[in-house]
Amino acid sequence: MYILAVSKTILIFDFMIRYVAFLRGLNAIGQKIAGADELQSCFEQPGFHNIKTYIQSDNILFDTEDTDEAGMGMKIEKQLEQKLGYTVKVLVRMVHEVKNVIKNNPFQNMNTKGRKLYVTFLSDVPPPSVRGALEVYSNDAEDARLVKREVYILSGNYGKTCFPNSLIEKKFGVIATTRNWDTLNKILEL
Repeated sequence: MYILAVSKTILIFDFMIRYVAFLRGLNAIGQKIAGADELQSCFEQPGFHNIKTYIQSDNILFDTEDTDEAGMGMKIEKQLEQKLGYTVKVLVRMVHEVKNVIKNNPFQNMNTKGRKLYVTFLSDVPPPSVRGALEVYSNDAEDARLVKREVYILSGNYGKTCFPNSLIEKKFGVIATTRNWDTLNKILEL
C-alpha cells in the first residue's frame, strides 16, 4: 500500500502484482500428489488474492502487494509443508517476468524442427564461474542456453534429456524447475 499526501487530501493506493508460483516436483510421476483445491487452500493466506491453478496444480497464479519473491517462496513452502506434510520447493516470478522469458527466447530464430522448447526456472542467477557448465552437454539433438535466471532447453525428447533439473541444480548450485513452452504461454492467458 502506498500513501500519497496531496495538500490536505491523503490518497491511498493499493498496487497488486500478479505472480506465478512454480512448484518443484509436485504431482510429478505419481509422487507428492496434491489436488488443485488442496493447493489453492495453501495459498489462501493473508495478502494473496485471485488465486488460480494451472495443469496438475504445480503452477499457481496469485495477486499480492508483496514484492519479495524469495520471501514469498519461503512463506509458501512453509504453508505447503504444514498442510501437505512434506517439503515442496517453490520458485516465484512476476507475470511480467514470465512474459520477458517468452520474449527473450534465444532459440526463436533457429530451426526447431522435431524439437520442443522448455524453460528451467532457477532460484538465483548462477555465479559467473559456472555459467558455461551446460555447454559440454549440448549436442545435435539437444541444446541449452542460460539467460539470466532461466535455462532454455531445446530437446527432441525431454524425458531422456541431457539437462534434467538435478544436473542443472548440481552445476549451478540453485533450485530448478522446468515447464514446457506451451504451459508458459497458457499461464499468461489466465
